[in-house]
Amino acid sequence: MIRSLPGAACTAAVALAWTAGNAAAQVHPAADYYVYVAAESQDEVALVRYGPDGAEVVRTTEASLNPTDMDGPHGIAVSPDGSNWYVSIAHGAPFGQIQKFSTGEDAKLGAATVGLFPATMAVTPGGLLFAVNFNLHGDPVPSSVSIVETESMTEIRKVTTCAMPHGSRLSLDAKMHYSVCMMDDQLVEIDAATMAVRRRLYLGPGAERDLPPQTDESADVIGRRPGEAGASRCGPTWVQPSPDGRHAWIACNKNREVLEIDLDAWQVARRLDTGAGPYNLDVTPDGSSLVVTYKGDHAVGLFDLASGDERAVVASSRNIPHGVAVSPDSRYAFITIEGVGNQPGTVDVIDLRSDSVVSSVDVGRQAGGIGFWKMERAGE
Repeated sequence: MIRSLPGAACTAAVALAWTAGNAAAQVHPAADYYVYVAAESQDEVALVRYGPDGAEVVRTTEASLNPTDMDGPHGIAVSPDGSNWYVSIAHGAPFGQIQKFSTGEDAKLGAATVGLFPATMAVTPGGLLFAVNFNLHGDPVPSSVSIVETESMTEIRKVTTCAMPHGSRLSLDAKMHYSVCMMDDQLVEIDAATMAVRRRLYLGPGAERDLPPQTDESADVIGRRPGEAGASRCGPTWVQPSPDGRHAWIACNKNREVLEIDLDAWQVARRLDTGAGPYNLDVTPDGSSLVVTYKGDHAVGLFDLASGDERAVVASSRNIPHGVAVSPDSRYAFITIEGVGNQPGTVDVIDLRSDSVVSSVDVGRQAGGIGFWKMERAGE
């Protein structure tokens, strides 16, 4: 295994100063880029456009179960053909919900009841939606991934995985679904055709190993729940498969690193040292760069995947960066920032050529889930 060199404090300071000074010199693109952004503490989803005039909110859409309660829209997913977007409503009682909307018009088309605290989602071209049931407020017991047929918005199966699943993502060919479990330190692979767990990988630092597919809890294999009695933790919060299907990257929120997994060998191939609290990540479609949000450092790390080095650290415009979505042309990373207290949430746009923030726009409070919709020439 190869470990990238940690980003020294002086290097990070230089990168932050360079990006701040360079941002003003950026020229906005001739094309328009659109993302959908969920505001968890405002029960709304914003359609954000970044184009020749910078970033702006086009409109907002209510996403809730009960107008008198805070229902917590958490995750966003856009269908592969761009026709619909989906939002997970986390705080439903007794269960959460996935709501379906048309893109552009943002008309509500249906909803499906799923598990406890549904979080992130992924959608196949064939119309299956995979939603992880994070179960934030329940007991730390094995939870599940809900599989929803999106035409009728019907939950057709719950697949038990492990405690607090998060980071729902599909391989590029949509044949495999990947998620991680924060409390059980696992990577779980589900076969999208059979809708069953195919493989598991335990991610405890220094003890990474293949687990039997039927294992719900790491304790069944290693003899105790990870994290107790001083056990080392990964605390994974996100997984992102590579465009070529050979690797996946996992954000270890507890120990400041990203794991690169060789999916054929089903083992850790490389460790990338990060800032504090790596949370969400995305890879550029050309496979050259990895973008990682650092909740603890209020910044975003940009990695060169050929070398494994962190080439820049970009300060966020507010505290607590959360989600990330990279444009299809590998040019821009759109970052959601939660903010603190009554601050609005924010979307930062990072130019991945200059590694600098080139535009920001405020959205609803506690901006979290983000999904890329489309890019088009300005004015179309």
